Amino acid sequence: MKPASTRAGKARATVGKRDYERLSDFRHRLRQFLRNSELLCKRFGLTALQYQLLLHVMGFPERSWATVSELAQRLQAHHHGVVALVDRCAELGLLERRPGREDQRVVEIHLLEKGERVLEELVALHKGEHRALLKEFGATP
Repeated sequence: MKPASTRAGKARATVGKRDYERLSDFRHRLRQFLRNSELLCKRFGLTALQYQLLLHVMGFPERSWATVSELAQRLQAHHHGVVALVDRCAELGLLERRPGREDQRVVEIHLLEKGERVLEELVALHKGEHRALLKEFGATP
């Protein structure tokens, strides 16, 4: 096996100035999108993380609810942190916990009417910038 310094040197040789520029541009645009999202959420009295939680509940594949474990995976967060986030959103009247339909040990997270309204407005406000970002980087919305 080759020494790590040889492998690292080989990897570096495959990265050119254009790679740095493209990655820098991508990160810059992504940060602009996220910053804009943070400001939109603030107008609605939410944090960006609360918005993401609502989005992941409604956007969970093939159903409109999710478990805490599924949300933790989507948010790339610890289970206990997501529990606290769910608590805060429940206190705001955005979502609720329900016993699992198939397994009573599982807790389903469902949006309430207020949560659905707020999420719909925020998603509508994000759509234009989301489309522009996808188009800019060669993906189709």
